[in-house]
Amino acid sequence: MGTVVDDAAAAEFHEFFEAHYAELARLAHLLTGEADAADDLAADALLALWHRWDRVRNADHPVAYARGVVANLARTRIRSAVRERRRIALFRAPRGGGYAVDDPDVSTIVDVQGALRRLPFRKRACVVLRHAFDLSERDTSLVLGISVGTVKSQTSRAVVELQRLLGPETPAARVQVAVAAQRGGGTH
Repeated sequence: MGTVVDDAAAAEFHEFFEAHYAELARLAHLLTGEADAADDLAADALLALWHRWDRVRNADHPVAYARGVVANLARTRIRSAVRERRRIALFRAPRGGGYAVDDPDVSTIVDVQGALRRLPFRKRACVVLRHAFDLSERDTSLVLGISVGTVKSQTSRAVVELQRLLGPETPAARVQVAVAAQRGGGTH
């Protein structure tokens, strides 16, 4: 691994860690919906950054790079959880046929974090980075490794979907304000 060991680099990394750990943990929490996993994902991301600190510290946008690492780790965690749930569902399925899944009662979903968890990862990431972290479309595109146009469309679609999940009387501005309220750290 390319771990840097000189004192200046270590001090610089420590400063970066102190300045951004809480933010990265909040990002992980909002992306996964799992408060317990958020600290682990942020720590794993920072460990990965430490191993590449010589490259990260010279990057144009080291914080965007760190957010991207958290987003990728969160995506991997979500995919693993989905695969695990599918495996468990196979064992719970009645023999001789499929099993019925009750449709969730969307009209009762008023919790923003619950609604965010229901969004596909890319939509969730776009709306969280744009509104909870107040990133520009360009910065969001850098974090996620997608085009600015994709950020615009995914954010717009996510807000519409959140409106649907939170109830038809919920205007887009209220959805954006509710997501932005997560900026302060919310329940994490």
